[in-house]
Amino acid sequence: MPSTKFLPVAVIALLLTACGEVAPPDVPFLAYGDDYQSKPDLARVEYELPLSPDDLMTLTPENVARLNQEQVDQVYARLTAGPVPDGAYNGTFFFADGGGAKRLSEVMGGIKGLAVRFKLAKLETVGQMLWKGKVFYRDQRLLRNMIQDRKLLKLVVDDPDALPKTDIPGRKIFGLIQDDAWLLFPAKLYCGQSLLDSRRESIIIDYAYNDEIDGYRERPDFLAGRRGLRIRDEIRMVRPGFYLGRAYMGHVFLLNFTLYNEAVAESAAGSFMQTGEVAEDCWPGSQKPGRLVALGR
Repeated sequence: MPSTKFLPVAVIALLLTACGEVAPPDVPFLAYGDDYQSKPDLARVEYELPLSPDDLMTLTPENVARLNQEQVDQVYARLTAGPVPDGAYNGTFFFADGGGAKRLSEVMGGIKGLAVRFKLAKLETVGQMLWKGKVFYRDQRLLRNMIQDRKLLKLVVDDPDALPKTDIPGRKIFGLIQDDAWLLFPAKLYCGQSLLDSRRESIIIDYAYNDEIDGYRERPDFLAGRRGLRIRDEIRMVRPGFYLGRAYMGHVFLLNFTLYNEAVAESAAGSFMQTGEVAEDCWPGSQKPGRLVALGR
């Protein structure tokens, strides 16, 4: 039986979803303007406005996607890497106003900018149909992506019938048959410097040398590697079971994404709210994490 202290947030989220709208999370942000010089120092953001465990518990994959890019960045900067995940995590990605690929449409403006924005919306829709999240192999420090089995993709995948598959967590057809996905685009996992916030490490998802990983398939896995788009992801933990990520092509920021494991989130919620403590596999930096400051620890 879940604790009643979690019910108000859950009920509010349910009601908003039922109405077809999700409100942005009610967490504080330092003031900023449109120009780069107005963006606040990230260390100052965490020092003046630390996010408590209660604040972090109000964040969800749905409401984080309602933030603009500066707000997403301020949230990310107040997180630590946490533990390297293990197992399957449902994924969603989003283009936030003012950053990444969406920034291009804003800079271009007019009809051209509107056209780019339309194409990004279409890309987001198609991408969500195909990409369902990531499966982490913590002990091996490896990862694979869950890609929905679509007939069109079989034309560009080597020997699709022999591809390994996995169940998509929480995805059941008619409540009975578990939906599944291909395991594609392998990557290596390690701790490394964040391209946004160098004060502490993030968990890096590196596709550069994915051709060295067992199970690699030239088509389509090369697309993410060093001979393709040179994709590099980094993630930090919002709270147990929930990670916020950033995807780069080379060193160019593209988009944000979230990863969520419901079982981990539910089992660790109580302890996290009380102590704010988690296992840290990566260097948490010299600045004390805001969630511990907020608890007076």
